[in-house]
Amino acid sequence: MIAGQGAAGYAAALYAARYGLTLIVCGDAFGGETATGGRIENYPGWPGIDGFDLMVKFKEQVATHNVAILESDLASVASGDDGFRSRLADGTRIRSTAVLLALGRDRRRLGLAHEREWIGRGVSYCSTCDAPLYRDKVVAVVGGGNAAVDGAILSAQHAAHVYLLYRGEELRRPDAVLLERLRQQANIRVLLKTEVVELIGREASGLEAIRISRPHGDTDRLPVDGLFIEIGADPRTEIPTALGVALNKATTEVHVDRMMCTNVEGVFAAGDLTDGSGPLKQTITAAAQGAIAAFSAYHYIMRRSPH
Repeated sequence: MIAGQGAAGYAAALYAARYGLTLIVCGDAFGGETATGGRIENYPGWPGIDGFDLMVKFKEQVATHNVAILESDLASVASGDDGFRSRLADGTRIRSTAVLLALGRDRRRLGLAHEREWIGRGVSYCSTCDAPLYRDKVVAVVGGGNAAVDGAILSAQHAAHVYLLYRGEELRRPDAVLLERLRQQANIRVLLKTEVVELIGREASGLEAIRISRPHGDTDRLPVDGLFIEIGADPRTEIPTALGVALNKATTEVHVDRMMCTNVEGVFAAGDLTDGSGPLKQTITAAAQGAIAAFSAYHYIMRRSPH
């Protein structure tokens, strides 16, 4: 059983199906982070494609193998001598020899009106993914940690001007080397003790400006083409923790070895849920982890199968 309909889940399903395993894929969030990330230009084979469209192609390829895909989230998993018993949110119960968790992460949000509907239309949670889309434009990055500072530096390589907005009085958390690189970027303006309080734009076209909590110059309205919200993401660890799966103490992500095995026999994990690719959370790394996890699950099942 594979839990998750993002890049990791679909890649795992594709490989597991080709290994001849009987499997079920579940999850009600189609496409994961990729599907809501807007245009993607760094996935091999696609010079440019909308993330939702890419995930549609993933799913269509999986469907050619007659894989059962259930549009319901995983609610609980229990382990026993006969394998695993899973229950979905809609009440469906599944028995399986192994479980592959590709549950992803929940992005921390600002909680502003239009924030969700303008994802991919000016609002983004991944500067690594989307910074190149704003060449010669104006963008703002929100956050005060390594991800935000690194996102501002990356954005500055493409955008004409970058605002880095942080609600604190000074940047204390980022690594010293990042702060030094930040100071060297002439087109980045750091606005401290500043929060985004409103997203301004049009329903048809998306974001056009942001309103900030304290004036910059003589205005609290900053015209921007893009807003990167880099305030962190929380891996969905409730079910892994209930299963006894060990977490990375530093990142609270599911800890996996190089073959995407967890500490619990028969439980595998892949994608943004895990520490398998360090801080790099991309469609390509999630898909790669899904393939590896399926390989490991296949060999685990074969070892348990009667000969």
